[in-house]
Amino acid sequence: MSPTPSAYGSIGEVEPLIERRSDSSLTRVSTLSGSTSHSERHSDNGDLIRDVIIGFADGLTVPFALTAGLSSLGDTRLVVMGGLAELFSGAISMGLGAYLAASTEKEHYESEEKRERDEVERMPDEERQEIYDILAQYHISQEASAPLVNELCKNPEMWVRFMMDFELRLEKPKTSRAWLSAVTMGMSYFIGGLIPMIPYFLMETAMRALMVSICITVVILLIFGYIKTAITVHNKVAGCWGALQTLVIGALAAGAAYGIVRALDSGH
Repeated sequence: MSPTPSAYGSIGEVEPLIERRSDSSLTRVSTLSGSTSHSERHSDNGDLIRDVIIGFADGLTVPFALTAGLSSLGDTRLVVMGGLAELFSGAISMGLGAYLAASTEKEHYESEEKRERDEVERMPDEERQEIYDILAQYHISQEASAPLVNELCKNPEMWVRFMMDFELRLEKPKTSRAWLSAVTMGMSYFIGGLIPMIPYFLMETAMRALMVSICITVVILLIFGYIKTAITVHNKVAGCWGALQTLVIGALAAGAAYGIVRALDSGH
């Protein structure tokens, strides 16, 4: 929780305020001070969890909805072939999308960093004043923050880093982030989509396989929805609501796909 803004009279009181600003800001302050291992690990874990959640959620919903729809045709082989085709193409698409998103994020950061570095070199007085303006948002007087600003401006690299972190609120992406995100999201999608298809590999009757697939998917959706929400908000009640919400979304998608395919087949 952010501290209550108040006036501070010494540099020793300015630094704790910045450090308590937020979890993301703590990452930035730790980076400026050179202590990066914990903060980078925290950031990387957050990105990894996000990719797993997005990939697994889409994989669990989209291929299941497709196979449920194809099951109405009664041909198990058709369900398997169509499901696998969607599964591979979806995993590749999700992976490429994650790679492009991470690459674009890195390019955007580098572009903004170059612009900020040019401004520090060409307009140091204006950039220095921007630091005072940032600290003034927390009711820190210019007199109190002057020692911190003077010390920071002695190092141009840290000066630019501070502006990137606190003015633009951008975190520097890691070089391996794009490939890691692509692999993580693609694999999560594939695994999530493969689970509802398992009964179709083992049973000859499409409708019987669909019933088993529904039972498996309901359980997985509830567990996944609970874990996903519990991890992000750390609340059991919210986790139960997240489980129900995830189940409803998956059921609506599958029901809609089944109904549409059934209607199209009846029309022919």
